[in-house]
Amino acid sequence: MAVQVGLVGLPNVGKSTLFNAVSQAGADAANFPFCTIDPNIGVVGVPDPRLDRLAELAGSAKVVPTAIEFVDIAGLVAGASQGEGLGNQFLAHIREVDAVCHVVRCFEDDDVVHVDGSIDPARDIEVITTELVLKDLETVERRLERAQRARKSGDKDVLRQADQLEALHRHLADGAVARGFTGELDPTLRRELSLLSDKPVLYAANVAEEDLATGNHHVEAVRAAAATEDAEVVVVSAQVEAELAELDDDERAEYLHDLGVEASGLQRLIAHAYSLLGLLTFFTAGPKETRAWTVPAGSTAPRAAREIHTDFERGFIRAEVIAFDDYDRLGSEAAARDAGRLRVEGKDYIVADGDVVHFRFNV
Repeated sequence: MAVQVGLVGLPNVGKSTLFNAVSQAGADAANFPFCTIDPNIGVVGVPDPRLDRLAELAGSAKVVPTAIEFVDIAGLVAGASQGEGLGNQFLAHIREVDAVCHVVRCFEDDDVVHVDGSIDPARDIEVITTELVLKDLETVERRLERAQRARKSGDKDVLRQADQLEALHRHLADGAVARGFTGELDPTLRRELSLLSDKPVLYAANVAEEDLATGNHHVEAVRAAAATEDAEVVVVSAQVEAELAELDDDERAEYLHDLGVEASGLQRLIAHAYSLLGLLTFFTAGPKETRAWTVPAGSTAPRAAREIHTDFERGFIRAEVIAFDDYDRLGSEAAARDAGRLRVEGKDYIVADGDVVHFRFNV
């Protein structure tokens, strides 16, 4: 499954620099607002050391990681929901993503202007959140007008939907995000509305290199704001990520060690995004190819098989499964089979993260 994460934030917070670094897609990172007119999409292979290890053990000719798409959406400003800075166009692009990564400036640099003249993460977060909520309010108002006109029919479903929309409208009018709405809302209606503030959100606190390992008082402000909505925070340095993108694996590991961090910002962003969206990775491995696949946690074996091909799901017979740790420890599929660590699972099996699976099917 293709996972899309939209990068949002005010102008000059380091959003496009971060996007360039993690995707190497070359978005314009000039030091002025609205330099990114169209959304830039970078498809990034998900780093996973298990994949390389499996490929080594299986003697694979080809290695294919699972992928995540980052969508760089031009900097938003106050009034974006009303079209300021081409805001309406940019906000529309957010509707397509699975999750939102809100990049917040947590670094001081006199050479990089802040659109509001000072560094204040709590204020910046409120500006972006308010614009998303205002756009959602506009969406709900339009849908509510239709529902109220349809009330005359007396249809119970129409009446119930109108009541739900009225409650949601009150919630948004109070400045609250849609994902915090606890009232009744039909799942189909929720999907159709596709509200911007209903999407899972992850905050990326963008710091200078010297603050990457320890954070700073600006990061604490981001954490405090995120805590009010039970959101997660990842501390990253867009500048460090840009430098890491130019290094080979050994140099990258040494650089991260010197900075006092274990993983790159990209790795941590992806890990948090997967957790936020409830995703896991399973593998297929053989001489021709070792490949990683992404599915929602809780997926059955036939649902996982669909990621490879719909025929695999339609003609599913069974799944032969080896846990990655067993495959790694024993060294091969044959050794795992001989040791009794290869399991034969049926249609009700729930795939686990790290499973190495061979699907049997017949169409």
